[in-house]
Amino acid sequence: MKLSCLQENLSRGLGVVGRAVASRTTLPITQNVYLATDQSMLKLSATNLEIAMTTWVGAMVEDEGAITVPARLLSEFVNSLPSERIDIELQPGSGVLQLRCGRTEANINGADAGEFPPIPTVDEGVAASVETATLKEAIARVAFAAATEESRPVLTGVEIKLEGDRFSMAAADGFRLAVHHGSLREPVDSETKVIVPARVLNELNRLLGDQTDPVEIMMTPAKGQVLFRTQGSQTVETVSQLLQGTFPNYEQLIPQSYQTRAVFDLPSLLRATRTAAIFARDGSNIIRMETQPAENGEAPGKVIISARSEEVGDNQDEVEAESLDGVEGKIAFNSRYLLDVLSVLERGRVTIETASSSSPGVFRPTDSEDYIHVVMPMFVQW
Repeated sequence: MKLSCLQENLSRGLGVVGRAVASRTTLPITQNVYLATDQSMLKLSATNLEIAMTTWVGAMVEDEGAITVPARLLSEFVNSLPSERIDIELQPGSGVLQLRCGRTEANINGADAGEFPPIPTVDEGVAASVETATLKEAIARVAFAAATEESRPVLTGVEIKLEGDRFSMAAADGFRLAVHHGSLREPVDSETKVIVPARVLNELNRLLGDQTDPVEIMMTPAKGQVLFRTQGSQTVETVSQLLQGTFPNYEQLIPQSYQTRAVFDLPSLLRATRTAAIFARDGSNIIRMETQPAENGEAPGKVIISARSEEVGDNQDEVEAESLDGVEGKIAFNSRYLLDVLSVLERGRVTIETASSSSPGVFRPTDSEDYIHVVMPMFVQW
């Protein structure tokens, strides 16, 4: 193998695939990055056996070849080089990768490319295309609600469903449920449901950054794999293993009725919640919410947000509602769950629906019907 490429391009490529390099593993070679010539380009791949990432770097290729070298060592070395041309050469049968950039030279001991786990190829299945902004919003609003404990592996994933020209994402951890609906660029031929690990989607979201090109998705449930292909300044393919199992029927978990429905200015509600969370962290993370309709009929009503701790003290805040229908209500939530949902909505107004202090609370943005978030209440003494 003999080729030349620009330092900045190689550094960017290694930064991308580095996210898939195994940190702790019983298979040491997965801490390496795979380098190979591929149609006049340098192909970079890495995998931790759950997720695999591949990207291509423009190069002047003189001789074909492939090798794997320690990912961290190579990445740190390349990042330390000046922004100039790097000459890369692998002497046949030596297993040593030689790199030269300006006056700097290095020899890195590699491992045979044949020992590297095969990078999965997903070239058949149900194909779909999604606008990047649409996919980023869906992941940001849903993936955080997936479970982090492995006791129920299926809940550490996000169910992605494709149907017609729409898709849905859902995540639940037993205490909350997030569901987001979005549009595909073109209808799919058949309805498909898969469960993708939430951490894979979070990595994908970081990868998308400020990219604007659509994301191509290829699902192959029979092989247990899904591929996301992004094509911005460089092409990146992310292949993930699917989680096996049955995702809960979350439609049954969404309350169909309410006793109290209130609309609030989101920044005002979020500020009051953050303040209460300061006291809640020393009081079992409990935030109490009391919705009070107006007595004189003039103002819409308000919510009283409070938290208290025996050791630290207490606080109380009032937020006026823009509209409030129904009866007076009391409900308590885990402060982290409440902050999470209000933070991902970011702006505008939010609708909160409650039925009783022991029934889930339902959160929706007022400007869209594409998102719904359900949070289980905490049982407290009022």
